[in-house]
Amino acid sequence: MATKNKADLTKLSGPDKAAVMLLALGEEHGAQLWEMFDDDEIRELSMSMSTLGTVEADLVEQLILEFVSKMSSTGALVGTYDSTERLLTRFLPEDRVNMVMEEIRGPAGRTMWDKLGNVNEVVLANYLKNEYPQTVAVVLSKIRADHAANVLGALPEDFSMEVVNRMLRMESVQKDILDKVEHTLRQEFMSNLARTNRRDSHESMAEIFNNFDRQTENRFMTALEERNRDAAERIKALMFTFEDLAKLDPGSVQTLLRAVEKDKLALGLKGASDTLRDLFLSNMTERAAKMLREDMEMMGPVRLKDVDEAQMMMVNIAKDLANKGEIMLAEGGSEDELIY
Repeated sequence: MATKNKADLTKLSGPDKAAVMLLALGEEHGAQLWEMFDDDEIRELSMSMSTLGTVEADLVEQLILEFVSKMSSTGALVGTYDSTERLLTRFLPEDRVNMVMEEIRGPAGRTMWDKLGNVNEVVLANYLKNEYPQTVAVVLSKIRADHAANVLGALPEDFSMEVVNRMLRMESVQKDILDKVEHTLRQEFMSNLARTNRRDSHESMAEIFNNFDRQTENRFMTALEERNRDAAERIKALMFTFEDLAKLDPGSVQTLLRAVEKDKLALGLKGASDTLRDLFLSNMTERAAKMLREDMEMMGPVRLKDVDEAQMMMVNIAKDLANKGEIMLAEGGSEDELIY
C-alpha cells in the first residue's frame, strides 16, 4: 500500500486533504461534520479516504496546520475501504453506507455515465442484452462514442441493429426517463458489480475450499461446522462449485465450452448431475453433443479423483473467464440469477 510522505503534500487534492482531516478528527469529533455533507460530497470524500493508504504523521501535522493553527498530529493514519466503512457506519444508516461503499468499490467515475465508461464492454453488453432496445439506446447515447461502439460490437447482431435504429430515431430524452434508467443501473448493475470487489476472510477461505478435493472439503467443512457453524454456513454460501455452473446463461456456457479441452469436459460431465449435463449438451451442436455422449460412454468407470480434478479445472477456467469479463457467474448460494 502506498505511503503519503512529506513530499506528497503539494500533490494532494482537496478531497484527499479533507479525508485526512476527517480521519484525524475521528468518529466522535467528525460525526457532526459528516452529517452536513450531501451524498455527492460523502461519495467523493469516501473515495479519497478509502484509497489514502498510510499517511505519515508529519504530513498529517502539516495538513492540520493548514486548517487550524497551533494543532499537532497524534500519529500516522491508515485509510482503507474497511476503516472508511466502519467510520461511516457510526453515524449513517446502514442502507446509505452500503450505497456509498458499493459505489466507491465499483468502477471509477463521478457520475453513473463516467462509471459505465470504465466497465468492460463485454460485461456491460452481457447486462444490456437483457434490457429493452430503447433502454440500451438511452444508455449508449450517454457514454463515450468509442465505448458505445465496443459495446454494440459485443451485442448480438440483430439486437445491436435494433438499438442502432432506436438511437437514430431518438430525440432528447426526458429527465424522468433518464433518472429512471440511471436508478435501475445503480440498483441492478453497479451494486452487483461492486459486490464482486468486496472481499473478506470468509471469501478468501471459500476460494481455498473450492480448490479442495471432495473428500478434503467434506473433512474440513464437517470440522468447521462443529466449531463455528456460522462461519461454515457463510463459507458454503460464498463457494462457487461445479454445480453452480448450471446457473450460467447460454452465452456463457458456450464461451466456457470453447475454453475447456474436450477430454476434460467429458470427464467432468460424466460425474455431473443430469441437469448440468443437459445444459452443456443443449448448448452444443447436435453432432458435437453426440460425440461427447459417445466419449463419456467409451470411458467406462472412472476414478472419482479424476472427475473432481476435471470439474475443478472447469470451475477455475470459468472464474478466469469471469475475471476477464467474458462470462457471467452466478454467486454461490445466492437467489439472484446473475451477478456481474
